[in-house]
Amino acid sequence: MTNSSLFCPVYRDLEPFTYFFYLVFLIGIIGSCFAAWAFTQKTTQHRCVSIYLINLLTADFLLTLAIPVKIAVDLGVAPWKLKIFHCQVTACLIYINMYLSIIFLAFVSLDRCLQLTHSCKIYRIQEPGFARMISTVVWLMVLLIMVPNMVIPIQDIAEKPSVGCMEFKKEFGRNWHLLTNFLCVAIFLNFSAIILISNFLVIRQLYRNRDNANYSSVKTALVNILLVTTSYIVCFVPYHAVRIPYTLSQTEVISDCPTRISLFKAKEATLLLAVSNLCFDPILYYHLSKAFRLKVTETFASSKKTKVQKEKSGSENEV
Repeated sequence: MTNSSLFCPVYRDLEPFTYFFYLVFLIGIIGSCFAAWAFTQKTTQHRCVSIYLINLLTADFLLTLAIPVKIAVDLGVAPWKLKIFHCQVTACLIYINMYLSIIFLAFVSLDRCLQLTHSCKIYRIQEPGFARMISTVVWLMVLLIMVPNMVIPIQDIAEKPSVGCMEFKKEFGRNWHLLTNFLCVAIFLNFSAIILISNFLVIRQLYRNRDNANYSSVKTALVNILLVTTSYIVCFVPYHAVRIPYTLSQTEVISDCPTRISLFKAKEATLLLAVSNLCFDPILYYHLSKAFRLKVTETFASSKKTKVQKEKSGSENEV
């Protein structure tokens, strides 16, 4: 970094964001743990959409490991070694979750599209074996892009109250970080196209079937599409609108101090929206996975039945 970065207080005043990150973590960990329990209780063979959702859930658990460390660093209570660990590891976990979420949401949208359009020419894409294979490929691709950011050697710098992760990186690390950001934006654009095209085709198909006697199932499918699309737009589009200019400010292509501070705050705010997918995902599991929905229904029905039996037993004892 140039000397100008020493006089520009970019990485300060992050405490307000930490309260929202804490709320996201609390809601997300409860929802993710319940989802994991529900998925593991079902012994039936999973369909493609369930396989993609289980991979999405696995990525969410990586995010739950990263958020507490980010909160500690942003509050300024983390020791120096934890700040280094955050820059090398947990910050990367946040982005691993983000792009795995984008990709698997795209696969969920594509799978729903194929189910409704009944495309026989590419039926093999809807086989569970293909879903497992492509999920493995996705994990390897994202890790291949992100893991070098964790293992590329960093430089020693003097301890100070506020520090940006880019300041730890040597020249090769900064170049890889820049390449990673452009690759991730490319992933976002390509898989966004898959989501939008798939959802457009589904909506068109549903419009053609609007006079169908089984309109309730058509309406349910439309709600599911709107849920996926809305959560995707809210979580990921604002962040990627800020990502490229913020990256340029990190490398000081944009060197104006007020602009750099504004871009950093915008990045933190949109990153908060991006990690909030941790809260939305359990809702998607319920609406998109029959196995998950049945387990939730069984659990609450059993709980209600037990409560009624206890109340009935208590009334009989009183008599």
